[in-house]
Amino acid sequence: MKVTTKLEDIIESGLSESSIFKRREALQPEHIPSRLPHREDKIRELTLIFRDLTTSIDNTSIRVVISGHMGTGKTVTTKSFGKAFKDKLSERGLRLEYVHVNCHRQRTLYPLVMEIASSLKLPIPTRGLSVQEAFKIIHDYLVKRNVHLILALDEFDYLIKTASQEDIYFLVRLYDELSSSKRHISYIFIMRDEQDLSILDRSIKDHIIRNIIRFEPYGSGELKDILTDRVNEAFQPNVVQEETISYISEIYGRDKGGSGNARSAIETLEMAGKIAEIKNSPSVLIEHAKEANSRINVEAGEVLDEIPILELHPLIILKAIINLHNRLKVDSVPMGKLEKEYADLCAELGEEPRGHTQLYEHVRRMKLMGILETQQSGKGMRGRTTLISLAVPITGDLEELINRTMRSKIDNREEPL
Repeated sequence: MKVTTKLEDIIESGLSESSIFKRREALQPEHIPSRLPHREDKIRELTLIFRDLTTSIDNTSIRVVISGHMGTGKTVTTKSFGKAFKDKLSERGLRLEYVHVNCHRQRTLYPLVMEIASSLKLPIPTRGLSVQEAFKIIHDYLVKRNVHLILALDEFDYLIKTASQEDIYFLVRLYDELSSSKRHISYIFIMRDEQDLSILDRSIKDHIIRNIIRFEPYGSGELKDILTDRVNEAFQPNVVQEETISYISEIYGRDKGGSGNARSAIETLEMAGKIAEIKNSPSVLIEHAKEANSRINVEAGEVLDEIPILELHPLIILKAIINLHNRLKVDSVPMGKLEKEYADLCAELGEEPRGHTQLYEHVRRMKLMGILETQQSGKGMRGRTTLISLAVPITGDLEELINRTMRSKIDNREEPL
């Protein structure tokens, strides 16, 4: 006879202390860990760049560009540096504030300035002031209190895309606009690729590119160290098996063909823990990690959201990359081969192929959207060429979505010939 568990007992069991997790918040993107394995050199580099603030905190404006693919530790490293550097300067009797603003959320200058003021606990009227007037209030506040501000503009790529050149000029060349002999604001520009700065006017770009720190994707060994730290913080002792950590590390490790994305690796680890908990397993096993990997991929989710809004010819470009991937068994394809495959597909579809310049512009835009990645060819290839790849693994679901969206665009002729 089957015994039915009472509803109240099921809920009580679910509310009881987890046998898997200890501090699940240590797996969240906003968590700042006590250690940053394999990013210590970046902290030191930032420290050396900002060292001048210790001797001239009221007359120095420093600008740094931090670039790297998603999940390479740019945000967590910058936040960790900002907090630790502020504490160290405080020990020396110097006043520093660190403000971190995400430009993807605040895509124009006015809400960005309002968020800076809010972070400084500085009341500024939300109406009746121009951006320049509001920013001047912030600057005067810093000067009056002899406080230096390090302003980190995360996902700066989006601000470049959405704000006017005049606004960006004002922001990064503030001291050309303000009649002040005091300099109390420094900048950290965080972006996926500093090459995206090329769309800016040279007078702006040259002012930004003074110091560049590049973050490379993580290898499997580096990811294993990161995941081991997170396991110690987030899970109960001896719950996550060593082979589970190794499996996730190798899925995402750049040296094993993965993206090198630590954020996705940590999220997969958390999902594996949830699956183990749901299945009432005492340990997080490799089978849970495999199921988690099949369920979740943050980057893929973002890309899938972008696909339906693309026009026809960008979709044909993506289809061409997938065709070359399937046929040649490669992840990155040279621009020349992509152009030929794209032209062949256009002929099959009865579409007039776009020229080289327009094709390259489509690639550039999809790179900014996070759909594509590009890099210059290295040793082993004749000449210099641009290598293009999808930013996420090529799956059957992704290919089917691209095919379905292409058919819909062709049937409805949403893009003019």
